[in-house]
Amino acid sequence: MDEIENLFVKHFTEDDKRKAMKYLKPRQRTESHSLTFFIGLFTGCFIALFAGYCIMAHIAGMYTRQSDSIYMETVYPVFSMFSLLFLHLFLYGFNIFMWRKTRINYSFIFEFAPTKELKYRDVFLICTTSMTVVVGVMFAHLTLTVKGYSSTEVQAIPGILLMIFLVVLVCPFNIVYRSSRYHFLRTIRNIILSPLYKVVMVDFFMADQLCSQVPTLRSLEYVTCYYITGSYKSQDYGFCMSTTHYRDLAYAVSFLPYYWRAMQCARRWFDEGEASHLVNLGKYVSAMLAAGAKVAYEKEKTIGWLFLLVVMSSTATVYQLYWDFVKDWGLLQPNSKNPWLRNELVLRRNFIYFLSMGLNFVLRLAWLQTVLHSNFGSLDYRVMSFFLAALEVIRRGHWNFYRLENEHLNNAGKFRAVKTVPLPFHEVDQD
Repeated sequence: MDEIENLFVKHFTEDDKRKAMKYLKPRQRTESHSLTFFIGLFTGCFIALFAGYCIMAHIAGMYTRQSDSIYMETVYPVFSMFSLLFLHLFLYGFNIFMWRKTRINYSFIFEFAPTKELKYRDVFLICTTSMTVVVGVMFAHLTLTVKGYSSTEVQAIPGILLMIFLVVLVCPFNIVYRSSRYHFLRTIRNIILSPLYKVVMVDFFMADQLCSQVPTLRSLEYVTCYYITGSYKSQDYGFCMSTTHYRDLAYAVSFLPYYWRAMQCARRWFDEGEASHLVNLGKYVSAMLAAGAKVAYEKEKTIGWLFLLVVMSSTATVYQLYWDFVKDWGLLQPNSKNPWLRNELVLRRNFIYFLSMGLNFVLRLAWLQTVLHSNFGSLDYRVMSFFLAALEVIRRGHWNFYRLENEHLNNAGKFRAVKTVPLPFHEVDQD
């Protein structure tokens, strides 16, 4: 390494060692104790506010079958949308922690810039701060609602909260992790415009995450309609739901993540010529067919549509489980030196993989319970739908670890991951 450094200094930087070190050893972001402090602070604030919100909601009789319809139809979608989103982001931060602990080279796989990527503490800070703000605003709104305030300004509070988050997301100023926000927006653009862009790992990984966030997308679409059409002024929450175009758009939103992922598979098959991408495309087509059967059953609850729904959902689930275990995780290999696992494993205890497969199987089935609209006690059916959607997000976060583990081992096994000195020319000050 010393010899290579001397050669680089001599031939590439005209004997300027200080300049050479900028290229060969770019300065990493330093960890700060203040980051950990604020994570703890906002975690405590979130827990306190959430406890107060739950107590007040219980006293006011919210989230039950006899609850206020206006509140459940207008405010609850905003709250559930943010909850699912930041639960997913929190699990991603936990994934980063586990990937680093098990030495899975996720930065190389995702092609993240080493000086700009989000560390797990950054992700936890974003989650705790955001949920503190969300629960605080929801607590204040519920307080005003319980006291009888129902003016237009009060009903606009959830919409203003959503608008603030969207403004922060697209803010052009170099604040609140701008490089990560813009990288996220570019990835979403690539997904939406599939198959026009060449598919890289981070694109189809993010598209897989969106497949677990269909309830969030539907809530976002409904809330957008509710506030853009001005229905919040008259508190006419049924306007958007009764409109034919809205219902068609809501069904389209349910299909979009699977469609985007299918188009990515088609583009990868076109670029790489591997038949496995067509087989993967079939998995997302089966998911779309199952979603279509569910939509048809919701319109006409007949025995025929119920039978078709069960058949299509069962077929899609078996398809997805096979792909999870065999393709994405690389497990269930009968001729492996590790019985029914793969030859190379990151985790030392084999039984963890079998427990993970069982948990993934159970959570897949729990997600299918949404077709039954199960109720427990006096809870509103939307609350049960939220819990089932949260289980799917948890399953996806659990899936993420093993997906990256398999990718990491394939990179090392096929010599696609090499130990090279990074040369981030675009990140070095030329002066």
